[in-house]
Amino acid sequence: MSVSATGTRTWVHEIRARLASPPPVRLPAERPGRPSAVLVPMFVNAGELWLILTKRAETLNNHSGQIAFPGGAKDPGEDSWQAALRESHEEIGMPPDRVLELGRLDEIYAEVSDYRIVPCVGAVPFPFEPEPNENEIEDVFSVPVLAFAEVKVIEDRVIEWRGRERQIRIYHVGGHAVWGLTARIIQNLLVRLGIEPPTEAAPPAPPAR
Repeated sequence: MSVSATGTRTWVHEIRARLASPPPVRLPAERPGRPSAVLVPMFVNAGELWLILTKRAETLNNHSGQIAFPGGAKDPGEDSWQAALRESHEEIGMPPDRVLELGRLDEIYAEVSDYRIVPCVGAVPFPFEPEPNENEIEDVFSVPVLAFAEVKVIEDRVIEWRGRERQIRIYHVGGHAVWGLTARIIQNLLVRLGIEPPTEAAPPAPPAR
């Protein structure tokens, strides 16, 4: 797939098809964790696909200071899409009625926070003026999808965590280090879009602090 988009219908329909088949992976029902969701917001600018990301506030208990997609735990009665929209509105002021659902990515488990996370991909308006919740979000910024495919920004680092060697993916983009859960979601998205070949499932990322 080319991530340059010449029209909304073209890129929306192609991404929907790629996210739908094969179906995204879901964790076993018996796997622990609080059901959660994030929004993976995408928009087109100058014929190119972009992602919206946030930097979480340093004062938060979990994943403080990390680069993340807007999201959080589901409320009773919510599905993943509804939770992703609500959290995105609360965190960055994204209007729920202006987000077009494109599909889902593989569910992942956040061991440090005990969350089961379903990434929900959505087409969002451009331009968008974020209204970050200062209690949760320090910054909101956008990065072209193709930036994450540049070899020079990718670092696969081997670390020791809980007595075992593990490899983690880090994207160095726009002055930020994107790693952990967010890097795993982006890598899954790149695979789905045909930008990066499939890889073995990545192990859980260690806590930042």
